[in-house]
Amino acid sequence: MSYDVVVIGAGPGGYVCAIKAAQLGLKTAIVEKRATLGGTCLNVGCIPSKALLHASEVYAEASHGFDALGVTVGKPKLDLGKMMAHKQSVIDANTGGVAFLMKKNRIDSFTGSGKVLAAGKVEITAADGAKQVLETKNIVIATGSDVAGIPGVDVAFDEKVIVSSTGALALEKVPANMIVVGAGVIGSELGSVWSRLGAKVTIVEFLDKVLGPMDGEVSKQFQKLMEKQGVTYKLGAKVTGVKKSGKGATVTFEPVKGGKAETLAADVVLVAAGRRPYTEGLGLAEAGVVLDKQGRVEINDHWQSNVAGIYAIGDVVKGPMLAHKAEDEGVAVAEILAGQAGHVNFDVIPGVVYTQPEVASVGKTEEELKAAGIEYKVGKFGFNANGRARAMLHTDGFVKILACARTDRVLGGHILGFGAGEMIHEIAVLMEFGGSSEDLGRTCHAHPTMSEAVREAALATFAKPLHM
Repeated sequence: MSYDVVVIGAGPGGYVCAIKAAQLGLKTAIVEKRATLGGTCLNVGCIPSKALLHASEVYAEASHGFDALGVTVGKPKLDLGKMMAHKQSVIDANTGGVAFLMKKNRIDSFTGSGKVLAAGKVEITAADGAKQVLETKNIVIATGSDVAGIPGVDVAFDEKVIVSSTGALALEKVPANMIVVGAGVIGSELGSVWSRLGAKVTIVEFLDKVLGPMDGEVSKQFQKLMEKQGVTYKLGAKVTGVKKSGKGATVTFEPVKGGKAETLAADVVLVAAGRRPYTEGLGLAEAGVVLDKQGRVEINDHWQSNVAGIYAIGDVVKGPMLAHKAEDEGVAVAEILAGQAGHVNFDVIPGVVYTQPEVASVGKTEEELKAAGIEYKVGKFGFNANGRARAMLHTDGFVKILACARTDRVLGGHILGFGAGEMIHEIAVLMEFGGSSEDLGRTCHAHPTMSEAVREAALATFAKPLHM
């Protein structure tokens, strides 16, 4: 069987690349080892985690947030089985939707492990061991990433007591105590889920701040809000051991700067210390494809590897490991293969932490601008001065906009607050068009809305806010 494009991996990057290629008239096939399409994101990552995040937020609000609004209800009862069934129904709807899109766009879908035999040849091995080879003009590697574990520490995941993000999305009961290794996006999100459902959560983090590369001011305020919700942090802590102990497990860690080791016990330990590119077993080395020290495919500005006709996108190449970044790269590669000019602006890729409140960021942080020696202006506006936020009792957090001191061009935007993941996009659109804080500040916003805080932050950047 011969194709114009064969995509290996059916996550957001892979399936979007396949759809766009087919829309542009290329004969396309996609290869996926899972029985369902959608990759980690739809099956055991982004989508199921958002289902549990929303459900746990509703449960927490019903538990202690309704009285202030004049709504009196009895003590809510948690039905974890039904909550997990909701999660699965969301997974099924989304993966089924992707399968429908493959048929709609006449993309041939193959189930099995894909391997590059050489440029133009992809071998598929089915679960029963049967093999077949596809001929193609171009190959796109979109195999995503896997759990990285903890550097230098042997972690035996059983997905019941010592769990990765996959196991943390499928616990059969709420643990009394949970230790989370890693205060990044995954650890923060899943830690908050189980904290809201009743677990005592302690997060152990190597860095001296939460949320890694996020803006420092946002990080500090976020930590305070999470601590207010009951989460405990151990920062600047190097984990040296994770072991099963009785019915639970223990985590041993020591101060990064030196000091006495400490051991904590919990019913469940979630290891969320990052992810690594999934490039093993793909035959890349044998095909002559060069990988970097992190195991990522080295690519040029057009996502092509050193071997002509072999491309790579998403988590297996440089850049942030984000589903939407992979999608945009998939579209760009499809356009390039169709003779068009595919492009991704890596300076305008939003990042969101779906806790409550949410954290959203796009562009540069203050720390990055200082390191680059760029003079900038800062405008901030707190949700405690926003009418809609007050009406909904969601006044935590603020909006922060960073603009060039000379030109007023917006270089970054950061939001901590209810619905931040939705509001960040008007800053992203502004930046995509090279807009200034004054452009945003002079754009009429509906009243009353949370988004007015974004406008007020823009006004504070080039002039003064109106409501603070």
